[in-house]
Amino acid sequence: MANQKLKILGQDGDDVCCEGLAAAPLDEEQAADLAKIFKALGDPVRLRLMSMIASREGGEVCVCELTPAFELSQPTISHHLKLLRQAGLIDCERRGTWVYYWILPTALDRLAGFLAVPRAAKASV
Repeated sequence: MANQKLKILGQDGDDVCCEGLAAAPLDEEQAADLAKIFKALGDPVRLRLMSMIASREGGEVCVCELTPAFELSQPTISHHLKLLRQAGLIDCERRGTWVYYWILPTALDRLAGFLAVPRAAKASV
């Protein structure tokens, strides 16, 4: 299960946007899948890591550049990165001694699509 990617709701496989949160109540399985993603994002360290990776010029960053930004040990940073990877939000590649990380934009796009409220729903609020 550690390498299993979570299915992000809000878009189908053809990248055509479908209805998200406001369309219908989530079933039990959908809610459990989304909860795993939100749990991964629900930690300040992981949010900072996501921001650092996403804002990096060139789209990727070495773990050696992430660790000094925190008052945490390298194994703790690696654990947080692992949780983000398991949630399908980032990916990585080992190059020699170092591991490089990048954001998976499609995962974020799908999550944003799921959270987007249709304009008609906004007008009724």
